[in-house]
Amino acid sequence: MIDRNEISNLIYLLDDTDREVIEQIEGRILSLGTEVIEFLESASEQENDNIRLARLRDLIRKLKKDEVLKELLQWRRSDEQDLLEGMIILEKVEFPFVDKQKINQLIDKIKLDAWLELNYDLTSFEQVKILNYIFFNLHKFKGNTDSYHDSHNSFLSKVLENKTGNPISMAIVYSLIAQRLNIPIYGVNLPQHFVLGYRSEEGLEIIKRFNDPGLVGAHDGGDVMFYINPFSEGLILNHESLKSFLEQLHIEPKEEFFSVCTNLDIIRRVLRNLLYSYERVHDNEKALLVQKLITAMA
Repeated sequence: MIDRNEISNLIYLLDDTDREVIEQIEGRILSLGTEVIEFLESASEQENDNIRLARLRDLIRKLKKDEVLKELLQWRRSDEQDLLEGMIILEKVEFPFVDKQKINQLIDKIKLDAWLELNYDLTSFEQVKILNYIFFNLHKFKGNTDSYHDSHNSFLSKVLENKTGNPISMAIVYSLIAQRLNIPIYGVNLPQHFVLGYRSEEGLEIIKRFNDPGLVGAHDGGDVMFYINPFSEGLILNHESLKSFLEQLHIEPKEEFFSVCTNLDIIRRVLRNLLYSYERVHDNEKALLVQKLITAMA
């Protein structure tokens, strides 16, 4: 059990000018683990001393990084493995004070704009045409070709704020909006690129359980009517287009490349992108954390 009096006393001493003393105090607080985060956040809201406040926030950031691994493991053990929840957990790698409500509001704003235009008597292609108009023309989303490997391309808060991202983050936002509109669009884990698949009516029963790898891997893409590339402004592709893409890369086409993938597959791929981004800029601290997350999700 956490001793609140001890923590209060430790926080009070955080304005000490002796660096060695501060290191001992911070070490003791960090040793208490992620359970102390809530208490520190409450204390920071009432803190008026700038030095103590800055050190409190730094401690919270460090502890929240430990919390990411704990939360992501819980997410993996959950039955739902909700994609948005998983992505919000990953936000904490770089943004420990992530505003979950704001992310939901931004997604819902795009969803509402699309809902006002949609008619459910429309064909699947007509639905995608409207989604593309809302996403790319009205809200001005576009693929980030200038800073393709920037780590911010992997975080929903930045993708929604900057209206740009990499292939998988663009696909995640696009699919989250589609799914909130009950349009069956899901991720397709294509090598070297990430696209979306529009599932047929026959595949809807499988969609309800698409986190089950035994089901997802059992199809050759036959229940995917067509594919969508959000990184290229919603370009519609067919099975042969994907096959030709793989052949150009000298990659043997496998059945799994043409079917919708699990949310766990998506989180794993986002983590690999993040690791590459951090390694490129030699951010060893974050790269080490992401490597731990990759190992935990293996």
